[in-house]
Amino acid sequence: MKKFIYYLTLIALVVLVYIFREPIVKYIFERINPKDEVNFNYRNSYYLKYKYKFFDELTDFKIENQQDIFNTYYTVTNNGYDKFKFYCPEEYDNCLNDVKSLVFDQKKLSLINGFVHPFNTFQNIRTEYNSLGEVNLEIIKTYTPEDIVKIQEKMQEIIKNEIKDERDPKKIIRIIHDYVINHTKYDKERADNNIIKYRSNTAYGVLFEGYGICGGYTDTMALFLDYYDIPNFEISSENHIWNAVFIDGKWLHLDLTWDDPIVSTGEEVLSDTYFLITTERLKEINDVQHNFNLDIYKELA
Repeated sequence: MKKFIYYLTLIALVVLVYIFREPIVKYIFERINPKDEVNFNYRNSYYLKYKYKFFDELTDFKIENQQDIFNTYYTVTNNGYDKFKFYCPEEYDNCLNDVKSLVFDQKKLSLINGFVHPFNTFQNIRTEYNSLGEVNLEIIKTYTPEDIVKIQEKMQEIIKNEIKDERDPKKIIRIIHDYVINHTKYDKERADNNIIKYRSNTAYGVLFEGYGICGGYTDTMALFLDYYDIPNFEISSENHIWNAVFIDGKWLHLDLTWDDPIVSTGEEVLSDTYFLITTERLKEINDVQHNFNLDIYKELA
């Protein structure tokens, strides 16, 4: 009787292996040759070549700790992938737990958006994993292909009419700073009460709807900085976002949101309090919204 059960079980296993032979073979092949699935040489049109201190862009597939996992997410995002797959090495016992930990730390994961081109940023990264160590990422982008076409057309219009043949980086930044502020209202309803009428957290809302909150102002400036190959990144504090810009051999702060203040009279005001200022000057102003973590934004130390 025991032999009968044994052979019956064996036959059932053979039948199952036959039925699922293709996914089994595919999985074994991928586990043996994981680098075939990993191509970090892909670069989309919005890839940023700047090397930041907080991230290391991966050039191979050697994941040994949670920082390597974090760098994987950064590399994938900066390269412009929509989907990506990687595997936890068998010798990295805690790999899946570290993936889970990162996935549930959305605040940390969102830091990536500050160090990539706005068109490569994400609303969400969906992560699926299984007990065999396979990790699948799906990047849900902030900007659709249709958004990108329209924004690029608008940028070219602004460049033609406002920037023209200007090549001095500081003057270009001043022109965009003033243009955005003069054509945008701060979306107070969204900022204060989460009433969403406009896409004001994006460059689309700023350039086409005339309303922005800090994310929209900052993305818009970043788009032009990237267009002119001016190194930059976006800084996040607890409740605010602004730009960091490398110019004249140093990193400076640039905040269009706070240079577009709301005044009690309703008058449109253009300020330059936060126009290309040093970290020392920012600290002197001493407003809590600009308290940022120097362990993340090490360039500004």
